[in-house]
Amino acid sequence: MSELLVIHCDSDGVRIDSYLGSALDGLSRSYIQKLIGEEKVKVNGIVISSKKMLLSIGDILEVAVPEPEMPDIIAEDIPLDIVYEDEDLLIVNKPQGMVVHPAPGNYTGTLVNALMNVSDRLSSINGVIRPGIVHRIDKDTSGLLMIAKNDVAHESLARQLKEKTTVREYVAIVNGRVGNDAGKIDAPLARHSVDRKKMAIQFGGRNAVTHYEVLERYKYHTLVKLVLETGRTHQIRVHMASIGHPILGDPVYGVKSERVKHVGQALHAKKIGFIHPRTNEMMVFDSDLPEYFEVLIKKCRSL
Repeated sequence: MSELLVIHCDSDGVRIDSYLGSALDGLSRSYIQKLIGEEKVKVNGIVISSKKMLLSIGDILEVAVPEPEMPDIIAEDIPLDIVYEDEDLLIVNKPQGMVVHPAPGNYTGTLVNALMNVSDRLSSINGVIRPGIVHRIDKDTSGLLMIAKNDVAHESLARQLKEKTTVREYVAIVNGRVGNDAGKIDAPLARHSVDRKKMAIQFGGRNAVTHYEVLERYKYHTLVKLVLETGRTHQIRVHMASIGHPILGDPVYGVKSERVKHVGQALHAKKIGFIHPRTNEMMVFDSDLPEYFEVLIKKCRSL
């Protein structure tokens, strides 16, 4: 069985393997070339065989992607900082550098692999690849995540996220001195029109709102608190870059040359709050800034 993907080309003069590699998340350029060689790609209804074919705006691309074989996700003895646990959920403080759930080419070493080692009950709503995962944060973002142990808890937490009743507060170090003490960024987000692995502010995109507050100013950087109304992919990173203050260390939306060197964005999900699915009690969890974050603050203060 194959999944048929239809893409309307919005670029002129770009190679088909390059375009599809950007347009189709999770599929590498080499895999796209393999599909072309297997005659699984059509342009305007005609099977094509050349990975070097140049596209035109308006071309209709059809890609028959074979369904991947589902690997067995194994439990791994990976240390976890579990902030809270009961029969319905866990609150986990994810370290920077850890991927939340398995994906093609990366089926080990994730938060899910670690969770499966500490709990024999995780919600099944998101399937075998993402058991228990209600929401996610980027690999290089550290901080608090809600994990559901059963489907009832998962549905309740997911509904609260959708209805914007959860508390989601982050702390970040951004480049430059933010002028206003506080502000609101209300700008819709959608996939970048060319680089499909990135998000961008686009008219007609999904509503996205971020509130920021200055906590401390340094000579070349600013420590800010960020509160989410919505939880879109890369929301904080795109929003802060849009006002001229990208997050320190952000490899995608940041600046190429920085005074303080750091791998991965300096962004920490510090606080999370929600109504407990079983007790209806409002629960709020706060976390200390991780060591890497404290080190960065000291470096920014010393410049």
